Amino acid sequence: MDALAVDEALVADIQRFSLHDGPGIRTTVFLKGCFLRCLWCQNPEALGRTPEIAVFVERCTDSGRCAEVCPQGAIRLGAAGRVDFARCTSCGACVHACAHDAIRLVGRRMGVDELERELLKDLAFFEDSGGGVTFSGGEPMVQASFLAMLLPRLSDRRVHTAMETCGMFPWSRMAALLGSLDLVYFDLKHMDSGVHRRLTGLGNELILANFVKLASSPVELVARMPVVPGFNDDQENVRATADFLLAHEHSTIHLLGYHGFGEAKKSHLGAPLAPFQHASMERHELEDFARGFEERGLSVKIYE
Repeated sequence: MDALAVDEALVADIQRFSLHDGPGIRTTVFLKGCFLRCLWCQNPEALGRTPEIAVFVERCTDSGRCAEVCPQGAIRLGAAGRVDFARCTSCGACVHACAHDAIRLVGRRMGVDELERELLKDLAFFEDSGGGVTFSGGEPMVQASFLAMLLPRLSDRRVHTAMETCGMFPWSRMAALLGSLDLVYFDLKHMDSGVHRRLTGLGNELILANFVKLASSPVELVARMPVVPGFNDDQENVRATADFLLAHEHSTIHLLGYHGFGEAKKSHLGAPLAPFQHASMERHELEDFARGFEERGLSVKIYE
């Protein structure tokens, strides 16, 4: 696929009436592309930087229409996955041919004007609820050049803007956004860089440095931790995370308990992450974990 133009975004999904991605009623834009490869990724369909095919075999009737239009001969009727992803170029011909929504194209190219119009359809809800737009992913900073064009437009319309980030990005990209970004949810997955590399594919030195810089910026900064039992829920990591936050005058952390929703998505994609067979966290387990932070003086907000 051709590289994206600066004034073009690759959008995995747009979710309206989101209630947990910032204040008020929000519209969340999931942008494709991510620098990390977390073992427990919840949105594997948003990792890649190009459009990709997702196959829902349970909807397939083997009508053969998709095979007839595929220019690469990548459709395998009756086969377990239906698509030979080694041949597939994600052209989308099969998507339009399928009458049963068994094949979908994940990744819509949208220009600045188009996405702005789409988001402003919800302006009345933002104004009534104190809500706004949240950019998520994937990692939205992969498409920071596009955001540098779109965010000022939203800011001019007094739309509250938020971002959910893994923190892995060149600082210059974030510096260009600070004037029109209101809130940043910043993930701290593990304080030990070696363990962080094992869990996500990269160390955390740049992530921690970016948190420190954001902590001294005018943007509202909220630390979050996706909690995965057996991977980052040890008390040493709790202590190190609490010490880091308190050292930078942050006394709050938001906890997101692991759930297995992302696992179901992997089977639909051509290049999924390895299976991550792990039980979802129960509310009481997350509350028990939260006490470790509370005992160190932090206020904790729990998401399930």
